[in-house]
Amino acid sequence: MTTSESLSPVSRTALAVARVRAYESSRPDALFVDPYAAAFVTAAGLPLAPSGQPSRLGKILMAHGILRTRFYDDRLLAAGADQVVVLAAGLDARAHRLDWPSGTRVFELDLGPVLEFKERVLEGLGAVPRAERTALPADLVDPGWTDRLVEAGFDPARPSTWLAEGLLVYLTAEEAAALLASVAALAAPGSRLLLEQGRDLSRTPADPALAEMIALWRGGLGPGTSRWLDEHGWKAEVITLVHLGEVYGRPLPDPTIGTSFIEAVRS
Repeated sequence: MTTSESLSPVSRTALAVARVRAYESSRPDALFVDPYAAAFVTAAGLPLAPSGQPSRLGKILMAHGILRTRFYDDRLLAAGADQVVVLAAGLDARAHRLDWPSGTRVFELDLGPVLEFKERVLEGLGAVPRAERTALPADLVDPGWTDRLVEAGFDPARPSTWLAEGLLVYLTAEEAAALLASVAALAAPGSRLLLEQGRDLSRTPADPALAEMIALWRGGLGPGTSRWLDEHGWKAEVITLVHLGEVYGRPLPDPTIGTSFIEAVRS
C-alpha cells in the first residue's frame, strides 16, 4: 500500500498544498471548496493545522496557494477546451470538484506513487469524477511522457488546456525549457497554458520553518518565463498576485513578496 512516506520529497509538497486547500475550504467565505483536501492530509497521518503561527513568508505562500487555486479554477473552466492536461497533478482534485462542461476529458500526469496514494483516498471516499478522467503515471523529466499521453487518447490536433501548477520551480532551467517545448509540440493553435511566472530564488527570504521545502526549489525559468513563452510560439499574459488579491477580495498580508501567474495562448 502506498503511503505518504513512499512519496518523493517534491511529491510530499502536494500535502502542504492540500492542507492549505483544506484550510480555505473550511472558511465561511471560502474562495473555493475542495471536499477532498482534508482527507488527503488525514490519510497521510498529518494534522490539518500546522503547529505555531505561520511566518511572514509562510503567510504569503498560503495566500499564494489560495489565490492560485481559485484563479486556475476559473481559467480552466473559461478556456473552453474539452481536453485538459494537468501536469504534476499531485493531489489536485479538479476532475472531481469542478463543474466541467459535458464531454470534457481530464488527463492527470504524475509519478506512480503519488497517483496510487491519491486513488486510494478518493476510492475510500467514493469520489466520482465530474469529467472523463485519465490518470497517467509519468516522469515529466522523461520525454516519453508525451507518447503515453497521446496513446491514452489525447489528440494534439485539437485545442487543449494545460495546467502546470507549482511545477516549474522544482525544475532546472533546462528541464523547464524541455518540458514546455514538449507541451508546445502537443498544443494545437488556440491551446492555453496556465502556470507561474517564476521567481528570483536569490531574493527568497530565509525561513527556517520552510527551509526543507525551499531547498527543493531549482528556479525553473525564473522571472523570464513569460518572455520564454513569447519567444516560443505563445502569447503570454502576466497576472500579478497582488491583482488577484484585489479581484478576489483578499489583500495580501505583504504585497512586497510573491510571484505572478501566466495565461498563455498558443499561436
